[in-house]
Amino acid sequence: MQKFSAITLVVAAGAVLSACAGMSTGDGMGQAMAFSQAALPDAVKVPAGHQVALETVGVGQITYECRPKANLAGAFEWVFVGPQADLNGRSGGKLGSYYGPPATWAANDGSKITGAQLAVAPGAAGSIPMQLVKANPAIGAGAMNGTTYVQRVATQGGVAPAIACDGGGVGRKEIVKYQADYIFWKAA
Repeated sequence: MQKFSAITLVVAAGAVLSACAGMSTGDGMGQAMAFSQAALPDAVKVPAGHQVALETVGVGQITYECRPKANLAGAFEWVFVGPQADLNGRSGGKLGSYYGPPATWAANDGSKITGAQLAVAPGAAGSIPMQLVKANPAIGAGAMNGTTYVQRVATQGGVAPAIACDGGGVGRKEIVKYQADYIFWKAA
């Protein structure tokens, strides 16, 4: 009797796993997306007539450089140099990368896009702003084809360093860690 129960349990577990295999992971690999922009500021919302094509979590770093302020002799500031991040699916696998300048989102399949910033909205305290980008036509065939907009939301970290930037530090670079969700949209 115990042997029969163990076999029944294995068969039942297999059935449950099989049923779960078809469930959405929200990783943008042809499965249903769960992202909603309802709680976002209007400035970074994608216009009607578009749908989510891919959801990613960008994890990486932003480089800043200490430079003289333009048109202000004797003053210095941290200037954004560029990002470098992995674009991971919601389930954790790497789907591509984000780097710049120019801001470039590249899928593992070789397709990539650049874009022009349309709007920003404040992120959480100590985090880079949310952003809406109008995508340029994709280069290469693949996941980025047809992308119309990219949203950067759920930002964490990435702001310019808190350490001093002065005349003695001109040219010094600092790397700051950050994370953000990058949501890719296509025409509906």
